[in-house]
Amino acid sequence: MLEKLAAMAPPIESVLDLLGHYPRRYHDRTRQAEIADLEVGEEATIVAEVRRVSARVIRNRKKMVEAVVEDSSGLLNLVFFNQPWREKQIPPGTEIALYGKLEVYRGKRQLTNPIVDVLGRAGDTKTGVVMPIYPQSGKADVSSWEIQPVVALTLDWVGELAETLPESVLTELKLIDRTTAYRDIHAPASGRDAAKAQRRLRFDEFLRMQVGLVARKRALEAEASGIAHDVDGELVPRFLDALPFELTGDQHAAIDAITADMASAVPMHRLLQGEVGSGKTLVAITALLIAVQGGYQGALMAPTEVLAEQLHAVATDTLSTLVVPSEGTLLAERPVSVALLTNKVGAPERRRIAAGLGSGDIDIVVGTHALLYGDAPFTKLGIVVIDEQHRFGVEQRALLRGLGEAPDVLVMTATPIPRTAAMLVYGDLDRSELRQMPPGRTPITTEVVGPSPHDRQAAYDRLRAQVAAGRQAYVVCPLVEGSPKIEAKAATEEFEALSGGELYGLRLGLLHGQMKSVEKEAAMAAFRAGETQVLVATTVIEVGVDVPNATVMVVEDADRFGLSQLHQLRGRVGRGGGESWCYLFADPNTPDGKARMAAMVESTDGFVLAERDLEIRGSGQVFGERQAGLGDLKLGKLPRDEKYVLFAREAAEEILDADPGLAQNRALAEEVEDLLGDDVEFLFKS
Repeated sequence: MLEKLAAMAPPIESVLDLLGHYPRRYHDRTRQAEIADLEVGEEATIVAEVRRVSARVIRNRKKMVEAVVEDSSGLLNLVFFNQPWREKQIPPGTEIALYGKLEVYRGKRQLTNPIVDVLGRAGDTKTGVVMPIYPQSGKADVSSWEIQPVVALTLDWVGELAETLPESVLTELKLIDRTTAYRDIHAPASGRDAAKAQRRLRFDEFLRMQVGLVARKRALEAEASGIAHDVDGELVPRFLDALPFELTGDQHAAIDAITADMASAVPMHRLLQGEVGSGKTLVAITALLIAVQGGYQGALMAPTEVLAEQLHAVATDTLSTLVVPSEGTLLAERPVSVALLTNKVGAPERRRIAAGLGSGDIDIVVGTHALLYGDAPFTKLGIVVIDEQHRFGVEQRALLRGLGEAPDVLVMTATPIPRTAAMLVYGDLDRSELRQMPPGRTPITTEVVGPSPHDRQAAYDRLRAQVAAGRQAYVVCPLVEGSPKIEAKAATEEFEALSGGELYGLRLGLLHGQMKSVEKEAAMAAFRAGETQVLVATTVIEVGVDVPNATVMVVEDADRFGLSQLHQLRGRVGRGGGESWCYLFADPNTPDGKARMAAMVESTDGFVLAERDLEIRGSGQVFGERQAGLGDLKLGKLPRDEKYVLFAREAAEEILDADPGLAQNRALAEEVEDLLGDDVEFLFKS
């Protein structure tokens, strides 16, 4: 049995793994239907014994499994299409719980493809109990009725479990103790007991994450003194006063918070969440200038070379009229100097940049995250701005410290994150949000276009009309090259097809991540200059690409993208103040795909869509590996459990106030370390 458990996914290899393999639902044997009482069309759960089972091949060489089950009131037929493994799963004599809709076929009452839970062998029946139904594994040949006795034996063996919550928290939140919670989630006497157990263990999941994040935040704040920047200089006011537009209220609030952070000797660790087009780059440049006006240097890191090049172009243009003091010049001043450093920069330019950084003549360096591992010799690095959700753990923070003396850190993301989820992903950072849009941004008309050639032609007609009016457009495809396994448009194939088809006669360009750097730069430069009218691309243009003249976005196979990604792509148009359109070419055949398309049409608010994405896909899929621990949410679910996150944050702060190093709560310390790994292990040394 141990080998079978270890073969499950995820594997069960320890006592903790087994006790954390929670039932996915419960079968209340005090409330079950009898076969004879079922009405045609009624959905119900019944418990019965398998009398006979057989399989045969039907049309298209598919297999059909038929079975007959019986309870004390009568017999019932079962039919399973294209599920050949059922014959082995439910041999005669097996007791099973079935859920399905009763129908009549050729005069016989039957359930077709019902949900099946194997409860055990006939004769093992326990009446009047709430039976746990565990996640099972056909691959490992492990069924729920085999897991149940192993868990029961384990609970008896472990006895009392260490309590990780202080009595004050248990009382305040009306939580049961941990030993009772584990016993009642696996063997509840009633549905109410199971619910209380789930509530306690759900809280524990969020608490472990919050304790790690709060401890990490406090450790960052307690680091050796950072830089208390000069926030009263003239450079930032001159920059802001020269802008040809008014800042939004959110931009003012974010700049004020960043200014206060940078005035303090405690290193800044702030997240700036900004809606697409909300003006994050301007706030970031302001933060860089706060450092520069006090004689420090700044680094701006982007996830791709395309975005790094664009940010460099924006920063250079925006700061072109600003000057800083310089003793070695005739006028004792020089322009603010911005350099670009990516992997494709040649050796001579690298040497020039290194010399400029060493002498202090270069104020800001824009580059990819390779800056962290490069040889840029900053003289006085005062701030690092990281664009697009780059997570920093112990190793990355050490590299930052190696670049300078505890520089301030500003992390930016254009992917809005629901408030509760942000507490889990970025709980160790202070947060600012840009929800307001600058003047001139107009709503984008979004339409879902089905497979009909007529509907698609209408979208291309709109694109042609906009190009004829002097505007530009994007066509985005999910893959670079075609794949026999994935029915998705490939950018290279689409480029050729459109060039000779719907968009014949227009000037098309191609951009994807597998092109050489010089080719990508040339493609973007041609599009920015208007030489290319339509850019056919992969999602390499998803983030940061800013061409105000673009007014039409066409996304092929749109139902294959997540909501946040679709919102990012849509944000590439509508940036120039003119009316814009986003056409989502899609034929969704899943409920999730249909829900995503509907959400895109209903809202252009990235924060609303982020909440919707969380509801549709769940936190594990939305954030993936972006934050250790989100995959640990076996009972917790966002955004449903927002109150648990808030309670857990308060409890984590209370626990760490009383016991900062968790010296008196080693069980909790070990669980947090097991969840978040090396990134917090150093916080809780015994």
